Amino acid sequence: MDIRQKNANFCVPLSQFSVSLSAMTLISATEEDYLKTIYKLAEKQTEDQFVNTNAIAAQLNTKAASVTDMLKRLNEKDLLVHRPYKGVQLSLKGNQIARNLVRKHRLWEVFLVETLHFQWDEVHEIAEQLEHIHSAELIDRLDDFLDNPKFDPHGDPIPDKDGHYTYLSERLLAEFGERQRVQIVGVKDHSTAFLRYLADQKLVLNTDIEIIKIHDYDFSMDVRFLKTRRILTISQQVAQNLYVIVPIH
Repeated sequence: MDIRQKNANFCVPLSQFSVSLSAMTLISATEEDYLKTIYKLAEKQTEDQFVNTNAIAAQLNTKAASVTDMLKRLNEKDLLVHRPYKGVQLSLKGNQIARNLVRKHRLWEVFLVETLHFQWDEVHEIAEQLEHIHSAELIDRLDDFLDNPKFDPHGDPIPDKDGHYTYLSERLLAEFGERQRVQIVGVKDHSTAFLRYLADQKLVLNTDIEIIKIHDYDFSMDVRFLKTRRILTISQQVAQNLYVIVPIH
């Protein structure tokens, strides 16, 4: 099951919670970072939604002991639940706050790219700072100003103010065969190096390509850009990190 699609099964409308703005301001930016990290790690789980301490420590590049202390603090605030030998899972309140952080982060990325003309590899760190602004009115107005985008510049879905996502029936490019035509709609690897590579090669969102040949030796692909007819060879690693759909013409 696609990770993004799986998350829809756990989506609870934000409007069903009574987490006030004043309550959210009692949570530090560091605590918010932990909640969002747990939320995103849980998305990747194939079975349950429990996340272990070591995974959190690795994602945040910190010591397990520091993570344990923070998890105790978040548990005291009823933002997560702990299960011995399984890990932690966000509470409904913690899940709502984390999903709202995702919404703010992705909206700010759209604003930075579309309005301030940042490149898509430049916006993550800036959005990491802006996502901690707690004004719900500001974010709702930003959403309206941007015409309520459904996806961020990297193709990731943006939850609306009620927590609902829009999903595409996307698959990785590596899953397709020769002579198939697809459209690029997202990236799995969000690293700066990968995004810059894609930009240099014109492998950007909404680009239509056709797979001309898959090489048996290393499973690299020759792809043709349908608009310019240019042919490019891409590695298997690149193909495994591009989300595509079959376009409807």
